[in-house]
Amino acid sequence: MSKVSYYTPEGLKKLRDELNHLKDVERPKASQAIGEARDKGDLSENAEYDAAKEAQGLLEMKISKLEEVFANARVIDESQLDTSKVLVHSHVKIKNQTNGAEMTYMLVAQSEADLKSGKISVDSPIGKGLLGKQVGDTAEIEVPNGTVKFEVIEIWRE
Repeated sequence: MSKVSYYTPEGLKKLRDELNHLKDVERPKASQAIGEARDKGDLSENAEYDAAKEAQGLLEMKISKLEEVFANARVIDESQLDTSKVLVHSHVKIKNQTNGAEMTYMLVAQSEADLKSGKISVDSPIGKGLLGKQVGDTAEIEVPNGTVKFEVIEIWRE
């Protein structure tokens, strides 16, 4: 059974656009490459044909996986979310209790995660550790270096 993922409207559009690009642009290219390789002669010794077939198989697997993600995607009405605790699509300001560094993140679905823009996956260690926390709570999060404690300073929606 597949897991439901929650998206912003922009994130769902990006997912749909990627899926459409794979189906409408990349799939015909893969078929054309197979046709061209097939025209070059004996298929039993045609490495170009084998490579084209393998690339097509990988493309079809990617399309299938994206279709499954898209089928289980849900858009969140952010106006209905509780701002008293950290949930998916929450913006949260946290403070590292060891070094005092403050960070601001938005928790998003894994496919929308982009650390450069401050979006972390709810499936990441920090995301999982913050879910359900309220302002003033401390999240103890296991990271490769050990355990880090983060205090939740602020939670909001945009």
